[in-house]
Amino acid sequence: MILSASGWRKVFAASGNEQDKSPDITEADKALAVIAADVFFDYLSKKSGQNNPVIALGYDTRPTGPQIADAMLHSLVKKDAIVQFSAVTSAPEIMAYAKKLDGFIYISASHNPIGHNGIKFGLNDGGVLNGKENALLVEDFCNRLKDDIAVQKAVDEAYSCSSTMLKSVYDSSESSKHNALHAYKDFINQTICDSDDVNYQKEFYEALETATESKEIGIICDFNGSSRNYCIDREFFTEHKIHFSSINDNEIVHEIIPEAENLVHVAKYMEFLHKKYPEYILGYMPDCDGDRGNIVYWDEKEQKAVILKAQEVFSLSVLAELTFSIWKNKNTQNNKDFKPAVCVNCPTSMRIEEIVETLGGKVFRAEVGEANVVNCAREKREEGYNVRILGEGSNGGTITYPSAVRDPLNTVFAIIKLLLIRENGLYKLWCDKSGNKYNEDFTLTDILKTLPVYTTTGVSEPRAILKVKTSDNSKLKASFQKVFESEWNVKKDELNAKYGIADYEAIITNGTKETRNISDFSLSGKGGLKILFKDKESKPSAFIWMRGSGTEPVFRIMCDVKGNNPEMEKNLLQWETEMLVKADK
Repeated sequence: MILSASGWRKVFAASGNEQDKSPDITEADKALAVIAADVFFDYLSKKSGQNNPVIALGYDTRPTGPQIADAMLHSLVKKDAIVQFSAVTSAPEIMAYAKKLDGFIYISASHNPIGHNGIKFGLNDGGVLNGKENALLVEDFCNRLKDDIAVQKAVDEAYSCSSTMLKSVYDSSESSKHNALHAYKDFINQTICDSDDVNYQKEFYEALETATESKEIGIICDFNGSSRNYCIDREFFTEHKIHFSSINDNEIVHEIIPEAENLVHVAKYMEFLHKKYPEYILGYMPDCDGDRGNIVYWDEKEQKAVILKAQEVFSLSVLAELTFSIWKNKNTQNNKDFKPAVCVNCPTSMRIEEIVETLGGKVFRAEVGEANVVNCAREKREEGYNVRILGEGSNGGTITYPSAVRDPLNTVFAIIKLLLIRENGLYKLWCDKSGNKYNEDFTLTDILKTLPVYTTTGVSEPRAILKVKTSDNSKLKASFQKVFESEWNVKKDELNAKYGIADYEAIITNGTKETRNISDFSLSGKGGLKILFKDKESKPSAFIWMRGSGTEPVFRIMCDVKGNNPEMEKNLLQWETEMLVKADK
């Protein structure tokens, strides 16, 4: 079982097959669920000072979710927790709901295959526990599992809970779900509008709705049987005069990860629907827990649906929300104190620096992991920066303040704002700052053409995932350093002649901290290691990156290259792979 802050995950299907759609889990896994619930209850009771903490509990649409939840409910009811059980729930929804409670337990394995499942824990700050707090739970969890007799006793104790109380929790699930949806809708309004003023929200949406009268917009969602099918999406879009259509509402029909290879379904449906209803120009596909949704758009010049890569989705969202933040703050009294910034993970493409710095902002980088990026943004806000948008560009996940979790509604509405706020609007602001020519009848295709061009390895590509034998990340990176430095001395003239690479800088990320000009690669430990290549003017031109996954038993690698240069990206990534294989021996 992988026990990261992003989630405790394993294959829960009783067969052990990660593609098994069976709902059954083993007795051992029920015990794991009971102990996990016990650990979180004790932690939350101590943290909140409450003997009967109020805990939200929900799961995504994976088949094993109900049985894991049932085991955890037995434990929580026995311990006299006040449980708000909302059954099928999306991650952004339960985290918004928990802001009014003491904490939450969310059963999900995010984008992992259907036979996997897992557990996320959080308090009432809108996100999952950070690495430090998660480590406390992990230590307690592992210690309890060392004693088989104590584990069996805890399971027996949990299953002796009051059947009446347990039934009451199940019977109240519809009410809890209603409350969760209401809390989420209120929160998403605040997030999209960047204001908790209800009157401002009303005026803002009215302006957008007026704009849709002259420029209709339609959205398509491939739910792929995810938790978002049970969320607010349909009603929310139609309420704001945006057309909505969906496919695969009730069943997981293809792989869960919302990368290009799985967005073909929504793209195909868009091409079918657009012939009759040309207003359908945007589509998205969420993952199972509904906290991420990558984008398909209609290219009116090519007359086809185009799948945006994850890094492009994030870049577009950053452009939209950063210009929105500047646009919204330009006439305020606090404008002089306005210091825009964006927080991203280490492997996010360097195109983000180009966008953000063009708009007068600053980029801060953290280690891979949603919690790391969220906490980095919190630290920067305490330092006086205005961090409106943050996230992990490597997977397209957009986190829009005050949210602390990725959310496809925020991603889609970022693009909608970019398209509909037209008079001295967001795209005009970007063109003025970037030197691009502004066209009043612009489309999303026009906007995308103004983004900085980079060639970047996709996170789900087979060549981005490396199996290694060395389990000690520090040892592997120390070995990699010896190989790299040796090969650099041999290849540097060739790299300069072929790609204009004149120098390099080693950079590591651990938690919320980025450290540059590192001379000892092993210091990155389990964190990220990046080799940033520079041209003769010391300007960044490419990077290679590596990190052991915290949620899967693999070593992740990638390459980012300035410009449209797939050959350079391919060759640098292959070089990185070869050096790592050599280091792993």
